[in-house]
Amino acid sequence: MLHTLNAPQQAAVRYLDGPCLVLAGAGSGKTRVITQKIAYLIEQAQMDARNIAAITFTNKAAREMQERVASLMDPGRLRGLTVSTFHSLGMRILREEARHIGYKPQFSILDSADAAKIISDLLATTDKALVRATVSRISLLKNDRVSPDAALHSAASEGELHLARLYRAYQDTLLAYQAVDFDDLIRLPVDLFEAGEEVLRKWQQRLRYLLIDECQDTNATQYQMVKLLTGVSGQFTAVGDDDQSIYAWRGADMENLRLLQQDFPRLKVIKLEQNYRSVARILKCANAVIANNPKLFEKTLWSDLGIGDPVQIIEAKNEEHEAELVCMKLQAHKFEAGTGFKDYAVLYRSNFQARIIETALRTQRIPYVISGGQSFFERAEIKDVLAYLRLAANENDDPAFIRAVTTPKRGVGNVTLERLGAYAAERHCSLFAAVFEEGFIHQVQPQQYEPLKVFAGFINNLQYRARTEPAGALLQELLAAIGYETWLYDTEEPRPAETKWKNVQDFVGWVDKQGQEKGRSLIEIVQNIALITMLEGRDEAEVDAVRLTTLHASKGLEYPHVFLIGCEEDILPHANSIEGNMVEEERRLMYVGITRAQRSLTITYCGKRKRAGEWQITQPSRFLRELPAEEIRVSGRLAGAKSEPLVTKQEGRAMLAGLMAKLG
Repeated sequence: MLHTLNAPQQAAVRYLDGPCLVLAGAGSGKTRVITQKIAYLIEQAQMDARNIAAITFTNKAAREMQERVASLMDPGRLRGLTVSTFHSLGMRILREEARHIGYKPQFSILDSADAAKIISDLLATTDKALVRATVSRISLLKNDRVSPDAALHSAASEGELHLARLYRAYQDTLLAYQAVDFDDLIRLPVDLFEAGEEVLRKWQQRLRYLLIDECQDTNATQYQMVKLLTGVSGQFTAVGDDDQSIYAWRGADMENLRLLQQDFPRLKVIKLEQNYRSVARILKCANAVIANNPKLFEKTLWSDLGIGDPVQIIEAKNEEHEAELVCMKLQAHKFEAGTGFKDYAVLYRSNFQARIIETALRTQRIPYVISGGQSFFERAEIKDVLAYLRLAANENDDPAFIRAVTTPKRGVGNVTLERLGAYAAERHCSLFAAVFEEGFIHQVQPQQYEPLKVFAGFINNLQYRARTEPAGALLQELLAAIGYETWLYDTEEPRPAETKWKNVQDFVGWVDKQGQEKGRSLIEIVQNIALITMLEGRDEAEVDAVRLTTLHASKGLEYPHVFLIGCEEDILPHANSIEGNMVEEERRLMYVGITRAQRSLTITYCGKRKRAGEWQITQPSRFLRELPAEEIRVSGRLAGAKSEPLVTKQEGRAMLAGLMAKLG
């Protein structure tokens, strides 16, 4: 089974004598190592699959890992294997141990929009920037293992004290709602493990060997979870790359790789440096750029896939010209090489850069998809409407209850909801069921209870009608009854409100079509939506279209031909990163962008760019000056580099010859 692996990969799979860190450079086959090691643990080390857990950061990575392991061995021997994200594992632990922390096993999980709504109410503001900033700061406190009490105790200014009080009120509200947010899914299990030796021992016995993917992206809480689960024996293999640590802004701490060496002195370090993705010139450029960062571990990527063409660096006049250049180069290359549109990707630092590229691609009728873009069903306005429908399909769906009863507001205040949550937890029933219990009715004033009673009656009526009446017409009636359009225009600026209402109408049209053409009731359609969202994006690879994606979203992906655009000071590296002394992380982001390319890489930047309606002269990114002169071809101004025309005579002749040959 191991004969397809190179020597360091084999060593990583075979090593079982203690903690192991696999430093996996870009494109070096890390997923293959993890999946082969799972198979090796079961088949050679005779370990039960139920005692093995592979932990990733995304559902997509977990799914891919599961599929790959299933292709290596008899699926029967994989029964009980855990392959999940950190958050899924945390949820599983909490569901089983909920009673230890005052939760019922059916607790609700709030998404970022739900969390923002609670913070907005606590702040008594609709200032979205302030709400977002507060949510982000509370999230970072949780990820750094700072409790509300600790935050209150250490507050050194009025601002910090205000934030700590908000944090405390937010956590109290979550507990009253019997709800957790995404950060709690990691934080609470760690608190549990630290508080109770018995619970920790139980999970250490259950998960005896851990494989951790992308360990450079772990935050303090995730690292602590791994450390507690693996115990003193350190039966784990962590796979990561310090050169690809690009998530500090969301709490990831590359120092965790250094901590591994301190916390596990017997740590075995194995480097994977052979790249199976890119030609040599691209790797030489990547190595040259990242060499300017201080290193935790020295490594140099190499490949035997051939030298490849020089990396092209092109200066455009402005962003419109840059977009036109990308389209022109892409079409010419596609024509000459006989490739498909899906073989090309355009990468950029920030989402605002996509708009002009999209316009140019549409003008040239070049098909494209935005990878990592927001799913239609993930839009806030669609989730608002879906909350009512989910509740009609399952009245015990507590997150749907909270969202529906507060969007639009129906006269049910936070105090009432907190009491309802506390009562439901005590009685081990859903929020919806608690509304009808005599015990709860006597806990609140009649004027507090009345809006709840009206809401619950409305849902009951919807439930009854949703099984038999035409889906589209009933949904339209629901929207009118809750006054959703009016509420949108009251709470949003006119243009976003108009866009959101159009999305809702598109959703109604889709539901109506599902009902009429497939004969489905509203309940059946809602149940089917969960499946659609699970499967969404799976067939993206089949579409023959250019991929547009941010550098952050491109991590882990690869494309034959890459255009990396907007490589200018203040964009890459980003202005905020320059001010915040985070240039090293931006350099790692540049490294990630370069190493997405398999066969060709074109990097562009603008001579001037419009900012706040004014033209400004821009400077090429400092990272471009770090590229080795012998591996690049420059068109435009770049200090110390010899400039060549955008299209050389040889290129022009080759393109013309290719065109004539094809026409012939």
